[in-house]
Amino acid sequence: MSLNVDTFVYKANGEWDLMEDPDDDYNKTRAGFESARQKLWGSEAARALGARFFPRLDGGNLQVEPGEIDAFLAECGAMRPHLDHLGEVSGYGTEYVTECFDNIVAASVRAKAEGGGVIVW
Repeated sequence: MSLNVDTFVYKANGEWDLMEDPDDDYNKTRAGFESARQKLWGSEAARALGARFFPRLDGGNLQVEPGEIDAFLAECGAMRPHLDHLGEVSGYGTEYVTECFDNIVAASVRAKAEGGGVIVW
C-alpha cells in the first residue's frame, strides 16, 4: 500500500468532500510508501527538525484542517532544506522524498486557495 495526499473542503452540513486530483495523475497524489509513516514522516529525523504535523502519520492519518494550513506550509518550508538528509536516513533517497514532499505541498497550496484542508492517508 502507499500513502496518498488529497485536498478536501467542508460542506455546509459539516461533512467534507475530496477535491479532484490534479490532472487525474496518481503520481501527483503520492505521499510515500506505507512504511514512510514511520521511516520518513514520523521519523526521529523529522521530529528533530521540529516537525509537529508530519509525525502524526506515525500511527495514523495526517489531517490538516483549513485553519492549520498556514502553519503546515510553514513547517514544510522549514523542512524543505533538509529533504536530502531525510532521504538519506529513511533509505528512500532524495528524489523520491522530494517528489512526495512536493505533492504534499502542492495539495496544501490548493487547499489554501479553496479554503480547505489536506489529508495524507
